[in-house]
Amino acid sequence: MNNVLYNKLVDLYAGRELPAELEEQMELAAEQDAALKREMSSMRNVVDTLHQMDSPEYTEESYQRILMKLYARGAEIQTQSPEPSHFQYHLPLQG
Repeated sequence: MNNVLYNKLVDLYAGRELPAELEEQMELAAEQDAALKREMSSMRNVVDTLHQMDSPEYTEESYQRILMKLYARGAEIQTQSPEPSHFQYHLPLQG
């Protein structure tokens, strides 16, 4: 394989998503190409570091803050779930 293909597979290598044979081929190719070796090493270090970090806390407040930022930038968001009932006005019943 050529190095152009290896450069495209670096993200899969970093996430350990490649078959063992292809991973070995990439490591052999990296011995001949210093830039490829540096890219593979740094990407794998980043992915490993991210996997070791605690997951961020995603709360309802976070969701609303992100939603308001999207609205402010002009995005038209349509959620799949219906709006909560506390966003609806209750009309008096006339009987």
